[in-house]
Amino acid sequence: MNTPRHRFPYRLRQQGMTLVELMVAVTIGLLVTLAVTSAVIFSESQKRSTTSVNDMGQSGAYAAYVLDRALRSAGSGFTQSWDLGIFGCKLSVARGGAAILPRATAFPAPFANFLGGAAGSANLRMSPILIGEGQGLDGLSDVIAVMGGNGAAGAVPRAIRSSGASANILRLDNTISLVNNDLGLVSQVGTTDCLFEQVFETAWADSANNETLPLGSTYYNAASGALQTMATAGTAYFTPLGNATTGDVLFQLYGVGANQTLFSYDLLRGTGTDVAQAMVEGVVYMKALYGVVNTSTGAFRGWVKPNGTYAINTVMTTPLTARSVAAVRVALVLRTNLAEKPDINNNKVAPSAFTLFSGLTDINGASASASYALSADQQNYRHRVVEFTVPLRNILLLPTT
Repeated sequence: MNTPRHRFPYRLRQQGMTLVELMVAVTIGLLVTLAVTSAVIFSESQKRSTTSVNDMGQSGAYAAYVLDRALRSAGSGFTQSWDLGIFGCKLSVARGGAAILPRATAFPAPFANFLGGAAGSANLRMSPILIGEGQGLDGLSDVIAVMGGNGAAGAVPRAIRSSGASANILRLDNTISLVNNDLGLVSQVGTTDCLFEQVFETAWADSANNETLPLGSTYYNAASGALQTMATAGTAYFTPLGNATTGDVLFQLYGVGANQTLFSYDLLRGTGTDVAQAMVEGVVYMKALYGVVNTSTGAFRGWVKPNGTYAINTVMTTPLTARSVAAVRVALVLRTNLAEKPDINNNKVAPSAFTLFSGLTDINGASASASYALSADQQNYRHRVVEFTVPLRNILLLPTT
């Protein structure tokens, strides 16, 4: 008889990972995750930094473009009349029958300090370019005032023979090229005020034998009989500036305001509002120099800070001084919105100060440079300095005195 043999099952080997192997795998996974996360964080940080720097660069380019365009046109339309009572005259402007210049209050923010605030705002005078040193919102930045029109329409001043049949009519030596809605200045040598006027808006055009010029519409300014007084004297001039319809007459203030923004303000209130307009973000500081020439020879003398003999009140009230300004050097300091940490050596991304106008000398041979200091917190933001020079072409075209 065969006895059945019992089969014993094979002993199975234990499968899976030991605790040590598991811990090693977890550690490696954590290290890989940490490395990938660090790489992503670094990449995103670099991306944010690059984006903020690019935004700052674009803001600087646009701000320089806006200021360059305005400054190059400074004086258009009225530089030929600089010695006919326009340079240095107190600007008198009415809009809708209400006087807006001279004003009895300070200019709106961020220009409240311009001309010394409410006490000096009424003394605004005609000049292609004015620089108010340290008159910005922070008491450090400069304010730049630019006045200009359409040079093609306003190259020739017209002598006023007399007043017309009514108070709003002038008799000129000629009215060639003048049309309805044209804007101009009535000035007279030896008279403090000059009147900003508008040709009547109804259909009107010059003709061969037409010497009368009807005034009216939005910017008509009777100025309590001053217009008739100047017209009757026979020694006043009407200088065309441009046209109200085309909007080519720009009397603007430029300055740095809150939230690191470059603002502009329309002295003529073309939109009917008395508020400043935000233009470019990222601008924290603005400084400017005058480039002056010898008015007798036309030779360039050098750069001048807007103080002393070239302080804003002196330039405004001294026509020959305003006539000598033939260029402007502008420096803008821009800042990003991204705060960045110091590096491993505790070096911050921005220095403690920037030097502006480095290497420039004034007319006396002294340094014309300026410094912009940064606080400890500001040094955590990237900054950039943009400098540019703008020739005042309308001044350069004038003959020597």
